[in-house]
Amino acid sequence: MSRIMFEDRVAVVTGAGGGLGETYALELARRGCRVVVNDLGSARDGTGGGRTMADEVVDRIREEGGEATANYDGVHTKEGGEGIIQAALNEYGKIDILIHNAGILRDRSFAKMEENEWRSVIEVHLNGAYYVTRPAFRVMKESKYGRILLTTSTSGLFGNFGQANYAAAKMGQIGLMHVLAIEGAKYGIKVNAISPGAMTRMTEDLDRTDLPEVSRDPEHITAAAIYLVSESCSQTNSIIHASYGFFGRVQVAYNPGIFLGEEPASVEKFAEHWDDIAGVENMKVQGETPYLLTVLKKASEGDTAN
Repeated sequence: MSRIMFEDRVAVVTGAGGGLGETYALELARRGCRVVVNDLGSARDGTGGGRTMADEVVDRIREEGGEATANYDGVHTKEGGEGIIQAALNEYGKIDILIHNAGILRDRSFAKMEENEWRSVIEVHLNGAYYVTRPAFRVMKESKYGRILLTTSTSGLFGNFGQANYAAAKMGQIGLMHVLAIEGAKYGIKVNAISPGAMTRMTEDLDRTDLPEVSRDPEHITAAAIYLVSESCSQTNSIIHASYGFFGRVQVAYNPGIFLGEEPASVEKFAEHWDDIAGVENMKVQGETPYLLTVLKKASEGDTAN
């Protein structure tokens, strides 16, 4: 396979001052992409800020012969999101690629979670996805090309104790991905999500001594992210799990279900057919035919419970 390159492409990577975002920015630049390295420079919980983190990544890219510029806006405000995309337009005249990677953590069990802990995480991860993606999406529609990569998490996909705020925000990005993939299809915009797992400052307090040392590095995630934002990738509306050297797809799925009749079903009838309704056998992945239309088609063909 020929080398995947990004000549004449412009990318914005949020949260690129360290960890996964840094590896994405570096690899894009090594492959010819011009990169806006965005990072507020805050602590893991979102407090504070500074220019050092973004500047150091830009310096490294330039030392390697790449082209990059730093941006220090926060994704958690409308003005910040617009400022990030405007930085790409001001510096390079366009934007082809957006990787929304910025994030913070404020973990606490749900019963003890305060409103500010909930809101701050939602603002960065989910509202941030809106604030930075909307202006980028508009530009991509005009140019009829775009690659958007959102960041989800196994916490959102499957749950994790003490991360109700983070999980809700990360699963919210999956809903956003589904809609943008539909709305962007006729404009050449591909929208996917990555569910990464690596040892960064976001996860440094997790006990993962069971994993080989080499597979913990953020660089083991990079290939998935770079491919998903490349012109070579024709896939859209997919979730790719990339964790400690493992890669696989996570998919929304549904079972065949059952039609309980044209008249409203009784609670007892619903309970009687619970295994048909909630069973996991013969699960089908989300496809081009909307789920509800599939069910109604089955009903019209007489596939009805007595």
